[in-house]
Amino acid sequence: MDSNDDPQDPDSLARQAYRVLEQRIVTLALAPGAVVTEKQLIDMAGHGRTPVREAIQKLEWQGLLVVKPRSGLQISPIRASDRREIMEVRRRLEPAVAALAARHADIDQRKAFIDCARDMSAAAALADVQGFLAADRRFDDIMERVCPNRFLTAPLATLQTHARRLWFATATAESMDRAVGLHVAIIRAVQKQDAAEAAAATERLLDHMAELG
Repeated sequence: MDSNDDPQDPDSLARQAYRVLEQRIVTLALAPGAVVTEKQLIDMAGHGRTPVREAIQKLEWQGLLVVKPRSGLQISPIRASDRREIMEVRRRLEPAVAALAARHADIDQRKAFIDCARDMSAAAALADVQGFLAADRRFDDIMERVCPNRFLTAPLATLQTHARRLWFATATAESMDRAVGLHVAIIRAVQKQDAAEAAAATERLLDHMAELG
């Protein structure tokens, strides 16, 4: 649970339900194309109907869940074109976000990046794919907090979630090791406040992800 989450706050409960269901979708525990019921998602999330319905609305808005009237809820299928379409947008936005992060990150945020790199490396050493994904999600969250332009970061969160699902579907120990090194290069550029290198290192990470398709 996020340290800012109040377990009695309905918004917080919806966030918690969302995180559980998002993680199940990303890691394919909820398989692409599978049809599920609201009750199944309530049981899976461990929260009541209201927060889970809010989570379902967010997942539908993000394109991770399809609400099919009278026939249930469907986990969005993975289309052959998804990776290409996601990468087209990420290539335009993420290098700019990384450059801004290098310019604006404070001491605590730079430390958070270093901690994230450490956790990524530990997960890769153990071939812990889910641990790596959690660290990758944290990396993206830190980038979002650091970047002062919300119009850049707002569309990225959804794209990155879809990208994590695609990555999980084809993840290997080798691709995890490579991804760690590429993330570390971005983090080093941020530590040096080198905006140009942060953008270039992000482009190299995106190149690697595109190759996995």
